Amino acid sequence: MTADAVSSSRVAIVGGGPAGLMAAEGLAAAGLRVDLYDAMPSVGRKFLMAGKGGLNLTHAEAAPDFLARYGARSGQVAPWLAAFGPDALREWARELGTETFVGSSGRVFPVDMKAAPLLRAWLHRLRRAGVGFHMRHRWLGWVESRLCFATPQGERQVEADAVVLALGGGSWRQLGSDGAWVPLLARRGVDIAPLLPANCGFDVVWSEHFRERFAGQPVKSVTATFIDREGICHQRSGEFVVTATGVEGSLIYALSAPLRDALEAGGTALLRLDLAPGKSLERIEAEVSHPRGARSMASHLQSKAGIAGVKAGLLRECTVRETYADPVRLAAAIKDLHLVLQRPRPLDEAISSAGGVRFEALTPGLMLRALPGVFCAGEMLDWEAPTGGYLLTACFASGRAAAAGVVDYLRRPATRTGGMPEE
Repeated sequence: MTADAVSSSRVAIVGGGPAGLMAAEGLAAAGLRVDLYDAMPSVGRKFLMAGKGGLNLTHAEAAPDFLARYGARSGQVAPWLAAFGPDALREWARELGTETFVGSSGRVFPVDMKAAPLLRAWLHRLRRAGVGFHMRHRWLGWVESRLCFATPQGERQVEADAVVLALGGGSWRQLGSDGAWVPLLARRGVDIAPLLPANCGFDVVWSEHFRERFAGQPVKSVTATFIDREGICHQRSGEFVVTATGVEGSLIYALSAPLRDALEAGGTALLRLDLAPGKSLERIEAEVSHPRGARSMASHLQSKAGIAGVKAGLLRECTVRETYADPVRLAAAIKDLHLVLQRPRPLDEAISSAGGVRFEALTPGLMLRALPGVFCAGEMLDWEAPTGGYLLTACFASGRAAAAGVVDYLRRPATRTGGMPEE
């Protein structure tokens, strides 16, 4: 196809999150006519929600460590990040007027911590580039070779030379990620891994006393360890929150993938907590062995071992009464408290989702092998990552990769073997 013919091609993007918007930017920069459709009244809703506590845009850790955060899918994500990684993302934000800084944890934030100014500047640039936005358009699939949408004015059909689907995963239904695309693509022979909760909380059977007293309280400065069925040790330090139904928070999210997989395989998952990670077992044992005199056990543990509040509550909740009569057993429990997880919280409560379109169903350019001319990007693909900027970075980068795939597809007629899908 000639350059003029490529520039006259029309591309439809379905989904207005970071992946879809980044695909729109890449395609508009290539001179293509781009229209973006989204079911919600406005785009970027989950992106804005992510910025409510401070927009964690990306992470500043070394590239090998960064890539390792994508686990089994690191090999598939690597080309995206090579083309548009954390440094490129920060430079992109700077060009839009948003300076960033690296926090003490290595996480990267806008100086003003907000998502809205960045999104506004981005949308302004996209509109100036000619991208058309069509809100309240819920994708229903195809009618012959045309995209079909439900709109407030009734059903609408759209012709396009190529399509980028960036429909998100299955979490945060109220923000537009509802997984409704799964049966639409499955009917067309696309191989899709089941959507599962990622970066999620877990249920724990608490006593009524513990739940009423400690639900909502953070458990700070602990180390959590989980050993999976293969004997692999997963360990993180940080903090989590006790909830009425169990546990959640950054430390739990960091271990959620192996914990979830263990629960999916059957049974329960044992999370082991070190409530005093700055002290050795021997030191804790010496501290709790000290005569307590007339002091209560709670006062003794607080003054000697620093175990108080919700940590003391967890210790009581997860041990038997006899533990407190034996300093050796008590010290062992403080350093290795066993917390039994029952199940992940529901998918719609999760920060993100695992599963989605399998990479085996895609070309290297992110085109569906079963549907030539249809590309996928973002969280609807079968990868996952912990919080900390890794999710957003890969969503942005996959949008760029899908845009590059579309341009290559339109420029190489030999790859256009099947045209757009037909019923």
